[in-house]
Amino acid sequence: MTISTASSSRTPVIEWNAHIFSRDTSRYPFHDRAVYKPNADRLNDDPLSDYLKRLDDEQIDRAVIVHPEPYGDDHRLILDCLQREPDRLRGTCLYYPDDAQAPQKIAALVRQEPRIVALRFHAHRGKEQYLNNFDDEGVRAQWKAAADLGLIVELHIGPNYAAQAAARIKEYPKVPVLIDHLAEPHMGNPIEYAEVLALGRLPNVYMKLSGLNHFAKDAPQYESALNFTRLVADAFGPDQMVWGSGTPSIVDTHLAHFSASDRAKVKGGTITRLLNWN
Repeated sequence: MTISTASSSRTPVIEWNAHIFSRDTSRYPFHDRAVYKPNADRLNDDPLSDYLKRLDDEQIDRAVIVHPEPYGDDHRLILDCLQREPDRLRGTCLYYPDDAQAPQKIAALVRQEPRIVALRFHAHRGKEQYLNNFDDEGVRAQWKAAADLGLIVELHIGPNYAAQAAARIKEYPKVPVLIDHLAEPHMGNPIEYAEVLALGRLPNVYMKLSGLNHFAKDAPQYESALNFTRLVADAFGPDQMVWGSGTPSIVDTHLAHFSASDRAKVKGGTITRLLNWN
């Protein structure tokens, strides 16, 4: 088993982003309701080993792996990953909002595997077949389940859903909410994105510095987005930003105006605190 290299004197670097896919579609089949399926070249026989090597290569100590949509509410693969790497990994879950039994299923999953630490919702242009509105009864029921179980709510939203999400966030002010991929700015307009920036005024909302490759093409640092990420960072501040994808040095490039200690929070300190991951 790969052992984390983090020492007690250094804030661990934690990635919260990766999807794990397996070539073994007999053991881990894609869901009938999958809105997409990964390219065949993303599939291999032992994806976890490959991912752990990437963590080692990037000097990433720990990771929260994100249960991907193609598996729907079938969590067998992520459960197997967490069982193989119980110290280094945590995971997220996903259920369909129109499933009336979803709250009970979430509770059963967390009882089975307490390393499931977050419930994820998807809502942006092109994903309306998964979630219509944050006022939906199913969304409300799942959010309450997350609150009761002490889970983080992870939001993969576009700017057009920010105002709707704000109502649910304010309803549960003690539930941490993590917004993926800078809220996909390319999927909205400036007025809608102003609603995203307004979420930074809510103390339980955290913005993930991730998904830069969704709209910027100058990898690996994506300097073309510096003015944009500075705007987001100023809205959320160092205590409400976390890093999620690419190389950890992206934090140093895009948040150079933060102190070294604040950048360490973004790279992993805040996630360590939220998950009590010591």
